[in-house]
Amino acid sequence: MTPTPGPLNLITDVAGLAVGHAEVIDQLTGVTVLIPENPVITALDQRGGAPGTRETDVLTLENTVDVSHGLVFSGGSAFGLESATGVQHWLFEHGHGYSVGEVLIPIVPCAVIFDLFANGTGVTQPVVDYRELGLNACEQRSRQFSLGNAGAGCGAVAGELKGGTGSASLFDPQNDYTVGALAVVNSAGSPVMPGSSVFWAWPFEQQNELGGQLPPKHPENLEPHFPRNLGPAAHTTLVAVATDAPLTSNQTKRLAIMAQDGLARALRPVHAPQDGDTVFALSTTGTSDAAAVVSIETLARLGALAADCTARAIARGVFEAESTAGTVSYQDKFIGNNN
Repeated sequence: MTPTPGPLNLITDVAGLAVGHAEVIDQLTGVTVLIPENPVITALDQRGGAPGTRETDVLTLENTVDVSHGLVFSGGSAFGLESATGVQHWLFEHGHGYSVGEVLIPIVPCAVIFDLFANGTGVTQPVVDYRELGLNACEQRSRQFSLGNAGAGCGAVAGELKGGTGSASLFDPQNDYTVGALAVVNSAGSPVMPGSSVFWAWPFEQQNELGGQLPPKHPENLEPHFPRNLGPAAHTTLVAVATDAPLTSNQTKRLAIMAQDGLARALRPVHAPQDGDTVFALSTTGTSDAAAVVSIETLARLGALAADCTARAIARGVFEAESTAGTVSYQDKFIGNNN
């Protein structure tokens, strides 16, 4: 039985999840939040050499806490980490958090991309209230959400193209589980083959979501190429993968590790010194009961599907993006020229 996209083809096809965006359009920056109805088992795998994160050490397997109450992707580089404070306050006000005695402490991991030059002014000191953006994104949460220039993808750039926010899902009838991915694509590497409009992720496309193009018979020189030159820490692709399969913390970590393969399928090069590439994994029905979790074989299948969803989400983030000042979109560079 072949896996197929869920009804929305979004990470929110995994029951119990909602996504919200908020942007400052004139500054080309924004915030994207992933809010679960209940705490979710959370793990991460970080491969990029220039990450910017908050509240991630607590999720390492040797530590006590293995759940999160929200996840934040933000523009603004290190300044954007403040967005998690807004999300944390929103969650607290709505009764979500890790119980410590009578106190609720929301656990809100956050990761950021570098978009400080996106508005073309060269301004490196942001004038954006990221805490407020985090609050606003929570208020905008929904199962239906926009792709492309939305949220943290507002000022993202992917190689020489406009980057953005993407998502994809797969329902696996073999196990009756759903897997989804959410990506913010701000990569040093290119999402398309050299001299071509074809996405590296083309073999994993579902239902013509990337325009249905096939690769050239004789691709141009495949030598690794970094089309952007903004410095040692000016890139990053952020991904969240989620499933409704019951996983332990260790299994959720393995899901994050396997999902990293999706970055390698969708971007070239990837996991470079100037990237902060990070993958979070969430199990909405996670458990510490070893007897209740999926088998090793099922976990391996889920990990493969998570990698496929990741590759598709990355490509969709670029495919759905719109041009901004100084950065041309995939649609304008390739599709518009064919009309």
